[in-house]
Amino acid sequence: MKVSPKFVGPIVMACIMATIMTGFVTWMNLGFTDDFLVNWGRAFVFAWPVASVAAFLALPIAPKITMWIVHQINGYPSEK
Repeated sequence: MKVSPKFVGPIVMACIMATIMTGFVTWMNLGFTDDFLVNWGRAFVFAWPVASVAAFLALPIAPKITMWIVHQINGYPSEK
């Protein structure tokens, strides 16, 4: 079975983001307690699927929003 980078990329990005965010928020909310890793793991298990779906939903929209922001800041090429 072959997989496409378009499929794997958002899942990997979501994993990285979910790991960082759940670790940070767990630390902020609970501190480094004895069961920190258990709480972090529980948060990650719920966050990664949500982040993966969000990444796939944002994938077609993000470049358009990015270009809109860049054009708002830099101006359109015809305005130079």
